[in-house]
Amino acid sequence: MNKQEFSQQFISRLKSQTGKPLEETTANERYYVLAELTKELITDNWIASELEHRNQKRVYYFSMEFLMGRLLTNNLQNMGYYHMVQEAMTEIGIDINTLENAEDDMGLGNGGLGRLAACFLDSAASLGYPVQGNTIRYQYGFFDQKIVEGQQIELAQQWLRRGTHEWEVCREDEAVVVNYGSGASLQAVLAVPYDLPIIGYNGKTINTLRMWSAQPVTEALVSSAEYSDYEHETRMITQFLYPDDSTPEGQRLRLRQQYFFSSAGAQALVRNHVSKGRELETFADYHTIQINDTHPTLVIPELVRIFVDEHGMGFEAAWKLVQQTVAYTNHTLLAEALEEWDEIYIQELFPRVYDIIVAIEKWFMASLVSKGYTESQLAAVKIIANGKVRMAYLAVVGSFSINGVAALHTDLLKNDALKQLFAIYPDRFNNKTNGVTQRRWLLYSNPELAKLITEKIGDAWTTDMENELLRLLAFIDDESFLDRLLEIKQGNKERLADYIEDQLGVAIDSSSIFDIQIKRLHAYKRQLMNVFHIIYLYQRLKTEADFTIVPRTFIFGAKAAASYVFAKEVIQLINVVADIVNNDPDVNKYLRVVFIPNYNVSKAELLFPAADVSEQISTAGKEASGTGNMKFMMNGAITLGTLDGANVEIHERVGDDNSFIFGLQADEVSELSNKHQDNLAIVAENKQYQKIMDFLKNPQDLGSSFVLAPDTFAKIVSDLIDGNDEYFVFSDLAAYIKAQEEIAEAYSNRHVWAKMMLVNIAYSGYFSSDRTIHQYAKDIWRLG
Repeated sequence: MNKQEFSQQFISRLKSQTGKPLEETTANERYYVLAELTKELITDNWIASELEHRNQKRVYYFSMEFLMGRLLTNNLQNMGYYHMVQEAMTEIGIDINTLENAEDDMGLGNGGLGRLAACFLDSAASLGYPVQGNTIRYQYGFFDQKIVEGQQIELAQQWLRRGTHEWEVCREDEAVVVNYGSGASLQAVLAVPYDLPIIGYNGKTINTLRMWSAQPVTEALVSSAEYSDYEHETRMITQFLYPDDSTPEGQRLRLRQQYFFSSAGAQALVRNHVSKGRELETFADYHTIQINDTHPTLVIPELVRIFVDEHGMGFEAAWKLVQQTVAYTNHTLLAEALEEWDEIYIQELFPRVYDIIVAIEKWFMASLVSKGYTESQLAAVKIIANGKVRMAYLAVVGSFSINGVAALHTDLLKNDALKQLFAIYPDRFNNKTNGVTQRRWLLYSNPELAKLITEKIGDAWTTDMENELLRLLAFIDDESFLDRLLEIKQGNKERLADYIEDQLGVAIDSSSIFDIQIKRLHAYKRQLMNVFHIIYLYQRLKTEADFTIVPRTFIFGAKAAASYVFAKEVIQLINVVADIVNNDPDVNKYLRVVFIPNYNVSKAELLFPAADVSEQISTAGKEASGTGNMKFMMNGAITLGTLDGANVEIHERVGDDNSFIFGLQADEVSELSNKHQDNLAIVAENKQYQKIMDFLKNPQDLGSSFVLAPDTFAKIVSDLIDGNDEYFVFSDLAAYIKAQEEIAEAYSNRHVWAKMMLVNIAYSGYFSSDRTIHQYAKDIWRLG
């Protein structure tokens, strides 16, 4: 279709759907018609991909989250239609950017886990691998974040405000029934699939993300009161992403969610396999189920249940088949994130699945006894222990592959978090360092940099980033190229500065160092240490006449879980500090602080290209990988980080001269964690630390425009002092301050800084999710 045909169809469809002349239609109305036409353009390729993959082995990526972001631009770009559509819109007087901004981010994820899953889907389709996602179609996303008087307020994220999403297709005829309880308490829920096209680069392969929606079964209950309760409970299963699980009711709901999409996905796969006339024993020949963290672990006993109860297979044969089918990706070293569920909840909600977990436990223990394991060794690896079902242990025992997501993370899994299980199954453990798609995070979000790279080395990097970007090192002494890099970075900074002033009313100096930390708010990610450094700078600027700094703009973006008091206090602290600093004429020409509310993929696409400094300052040994560090790197930001997660591998590639590494290492953190720290003494011995703590303890005296009580930051103070500073903020703060001083010195020499940018961009190719997916396909999935 050429642009004239496209614009004619667009105008005709817009008039018929709105009953308005073109000039009276809204941006939203125009967006929906454009999305509809674009979806029609890809339909033939979507069908062709499905037919091509029908008789191949396929991978099914089960994940609680897929943080997709906006789809219009990405889909048009991947299909190669963007410039044609842009020109067509321009000729009829429409700015395509206004239509892009009318799209809501899909509410299917929150943090790095979900964004990784989205990058993996993009890479799999772009490389032609048959990979289908499997998740929940949440009615509401995590939440929309609003900042009021410095505090986070959670609002419902209504991404499905029209009832259906413009890119999805409902497959009502492929619905399955998921059962909870048993006997008289049996509750049946209809799982209805909605399919979303995942368009690979150049549009040849189009895979599918399947999203399951919970709906009442068609047979109504006798009592209207009972039906009302049943309908409410059913709708709640897919109502919210991550319901508050701090209560027993919330925990049950979270478990119902996990079983819902695991059971629905498993049932659909088995039904489809059998419908093709294939023997059930060949199931693993056609399917690999990759579970993304422990949330989908119930697919393991659920598959056994389906094979045994619905198809008459013996337990041993069913269990062996499941072990040949499922692979497990671990994403965490934190004890609270290695899920453990009260076994009574599983007994109540899915008694037959609980029976199967018990049977798996007996099989596992018997297999170890036969190999001579002692009672104490058996106790250390029990799947059911102390009234809890340990989901990570079930995932390891039920999978043929267990992978970590960064070299350090995998080593820590083997030697610490899962070391007893690693001793039993050493051949199952492997590493697959995470990656991100360069198409969304460089090609589309930083078009000027992408254009410069293509001018110098051609466009093969868009699908072979790992090898091609290294060719940029040939320009390390080319001053004109370095100047272009700096100009592009400055343009991106000005674009972000304009957005911040327009949306938040804060004017920032675009020539200052843009120091950015954008990620989920959690104690171990240490946004607190970042803001402590800002307080330190502010206090010195206010009290020391001869103290000067290179101008800095510190930018944060983060959401805190609604029930996470500490994290919400940190957000309030950042906003209080911003309020004080930005309104103080003594310091605001050197120092600005910005908190960007409601951080999401679309805002990330503005932030990553504009960053000078990439804050990756988690406590060593706590961050599994990180993927923001990779997005910053490929956009020319310099890493300020601990040797944690994928920071280790970034540092290995770029070296000390092109990154700023500081702080305790993982083994030192582990050693110190076993000792008591006297943080009162640590603070008492350092006047700057005392001043920071005084800032926290007496917020009402700071001159903020917000109303602050003396105990506003009580949880932060308690965690630092009474809680023994679990994440070593004060232990690393001096080293962090020193690293920040080194950054200021390096930034002052513009060509030195530009060379650092170039080295980071060149070596970022390894961190493409294309490389990661190739490794999964070869080593785990065994795809041709």
